[in-house]
Amino acid sequence: MLGTTAEAAAVRYYSVAPGVRLNVRSGPGTGYTIVRVLAEGAKVPIFCQTPGTTVTGPYGTSNIWDNIDNGEFVSDAYVYTGSDGYVASRCL
Repeated sequence: MLGTTAEAAAVRYYSVAPGVRLNVRSGPGTGYTIVRVLAEGAKVPIFCQTPGTTVTGPYGTSNIWDNIDNGEFVSDAYVYTGSDGYVASRCL
């Protein structure tokens, strides 16, 4: 696999909680601007994760925020990762 970085190869997609239209924010917290809203049934990549505002959602209460694109974050409490902890590296 020439030309593929290990980081790009390691990205997985995770399901957003059923029936949820999830706000995507410009940073890891509810005080950041909403940049878009994900449709119900969306799947998101998690490039890295970082602590931020604590949020309670369908998958518990968490201060972990998932980086799903450049400058785009969603609360991990709304993403089914199968874990209450970090499933990706910390954002730099």
